[in-house]
Amino acid sequence: MADEIKRDGVEKQLKGMGNQIEGRARNIAGGLVGDTSEQVKGKAQEVKGKVQRRIGEAQEDAGRELDVDVDD
Repeated sequence: MADEIKRDGVEKQLKGMGNQIEGRARNIAGGLVGDTSEQVKGKAQEVKGKVQRRIGEAQEDAGRELDVDVDD
């Protein structure tokens, strides 16, 4: 169970990083072509990625805590 939680957490972190990178690229591209709508969408995607990453980190930490509790 703890391993599944940690694995899910790592997957969420990776998805979050992907969303952050993609969002940043959209934001920059929008800025280069003067498309403020694309910039806003990119910024929103960056924020979504940060949230996903933080949730993943929390899940991974929770999985580690469960591992420690089970071993004690």
